[in-house]
Amino acid sequence: MTTTYRIAGLADAPAVRALIESGYRGDSARQGWTNEADLLGGDRTTPEEVAAMIAAPEKRVLLAEQDGALVGTVTITDLGNERAYMGLLCVSPTLQAGGLGRALVCEVEALAAREFAARVMELIVVDVRTELIAWYERRGYTRTGELRPFPLPMDVPYKMVVLERAIHQSGA
Repeated sequence: MTTTYRIAGLADAPAVRALIESGYRGDSARQGWTNEADLLGGDRTTPEEVAAMIAAPEKRVLLAEQDGALVGTVTITDLGNERAYMGLLCVSPTLQAGGLGRALVCEVEALAAREFAARVMELIVVDVRTELIAWYERRGYTRTGELRPFPLPMDVPYKMVVLERAIHQSGA
């Protein structure tokens, strides 16, 4: 099956939000190997948050589609100083562990280099998601040693592990 990639437009917001919710929270998320369903409840995003991500000039929401169906997404943010932040990497739970996450990471790294002249990609992962941290480490990401507070106003015992990796400019 061929996967195509494109940047999301505002019309994609409902489908992007539905995919994120299915991949991170609730029973549908448990079909995949990585999720937050057993760590956190409630919605992962709001319709307004997704629309704002798509509209923000310093962000790009990359979509992966197979046969016209949305099967993956990831968002990058330009941090300036040749740095970008990768977040909300999500693959449809029924398609996880098939290589699409790896492909999305490669695509979004190239996009960050091309669109934002980024040379370093940063991301954060909840500290107790050791299998996900290990997955990123196998992709070449390394822990910076920095721990950040949990980014949502929730009373949880979690910290965020910061990882980063050098990315290459195309043609360089």
